[in-house]
Amino acid sequence: MPIQFRPFFCSIWFLVLWLISAPLHAGLDIEIFGGGTTRTPIAIVPFSDEDKLQQSVTTIVGADLERSGLFKLIDSDGLRPYAPVEIVYSDWTQRGASALVIGRTALMLNGMVEIEFRLMDVARKEQLAGFLTVVSKTQLRAAAHRIADIIYETLTGDVGVFSTRIAYVVKQGKKYALQVADADGFNAHSIMEYSEPIISPAWSPDGSQLAYVSFENKKPIVYVQTLRTRERKAIANFKGSNSAPAWSPDGKRLAVVLSVFGNSQIYLINADGSGMKRLSRSSGIDTEPSFSPDGRSIIFTSDRGGSPQIYRMSVTETESGMAERLTFEGNYNVSPDFNQDGKSFTFITRNNGQFNVAVQEFGSRQMQILTNSRYDESPSFAPNGKMILYATEIGGRGILSAVSKDGQTRQNLSIQAGDIREPAWGPLPKEN
Repeated sequence: MPIQFRPFFCSIWFLVLWLISAPLHAGLDIEIFGGGTTRTPIAIVPFSDEDKLQQSVTTIVGADLERSGLFKLIDSDGLRPYAPVEIVYSDWTQRGASALVIGRTALMLNGMVEIEFRLMDVARKEQLAGFLTVVSKTQLRAAAHRIADIIYETLTGDVGVFSTRIAYVVKQGKKYALQVADADGFNAHSIMEYSEPIISPAWSPDGSQLAYVSFENKKPIVYVQTLRTRERKAIANFKGSNSAPAWSPDGKRLAVVLSVFGNSQIYLINADGSGMKRLSRSSGIDTEPSFSPDGRSIIFTSDRGGSPQIYRMSVTETESGMAERLTFEGNYNVSPDFNQDGKSFTFITRNNGQFNVAVQEFGSRQMQILTNSRYDESPSFAPNGKMILYATEIGGRGILSAVSKDGQTRQNLSIQAGDIREPAWGPLPKEN
């Protein structure tokens, strides 16, 4: 059935299409489709002694890089150099590798694991990057993601996002769970489970908290929950509906959608729920705000012009209310999310009866449709702006997918028989 625009229309679709699903704690499976037009050929030699560990560091690193769609993995074919002096560069030139990853692991007496890696330029016969670290056995995946981030950044010039996390909602029977997982879908765990719907998770800029909407009290209320302590607080529990939280870049405020005075409109509140200030003023429905990276404006969905479209509004003016319409192609454009470069945004557009992920540049106003599935929702940019996480429907159930900004690479992330929605890609991890 078509999606209808409503004050929190994502929750309506969420309720209508969500079917009985698998266990809430099942892991995510990943399928990769396509790839960038130019992929860097890279060989990753299994690190020394990693067969003694519970997890293969190099397998995780390879999966991260391949998932980006920018790298082509070259089989090491039995060659096992662990140090630069052991490399015969002609062997790797013949295999077509332009980059080579080597390294070692060592299980220490105290149970910790020492990991060293080097990224080598095959043509120049020189080291490009590397590091040495000591981690616990439980941090092997995190260390592998960090290695993949360093390789990605060194070879592409862009920040890697393999160490980030994602949030999403899973439904099993009559239970809903808000879950957090690594960007590759592993280490998934629930931070909130209830018998009533949970929607609209939004990461705080430092990644320590999630804002979300819960219907546990038979009405939508916005909560903020600290991930480490599980402590949470209702920050928007006004008369009517409270929905669509979005953090300001400094983490001090949130934009929320309230119907306290009638139609759903956008308000600003402090992170503790105080200081409510009305931002949008229209006779229609204004919802789904997303802050610009500099915090000076928001983009949002509104039907003030007769059909749901994306608008932009300043949040720094004394009397806000003037909004600029951004989308003009089609009569249904919703769920915007700012790219961190501030130059584009992603959203859902209705295209020949389908609901697809699109991107649009602010400067050129040109729109590009990235997907061809039937029902997509809730697009969320990766913090480096290169991938977009979204929910879609395949075989009558909801799964998570990701697509590159240019549409060249797509990946499906799904639990074996589950139904998952409402994704949000978390921020870059803070440096220790």
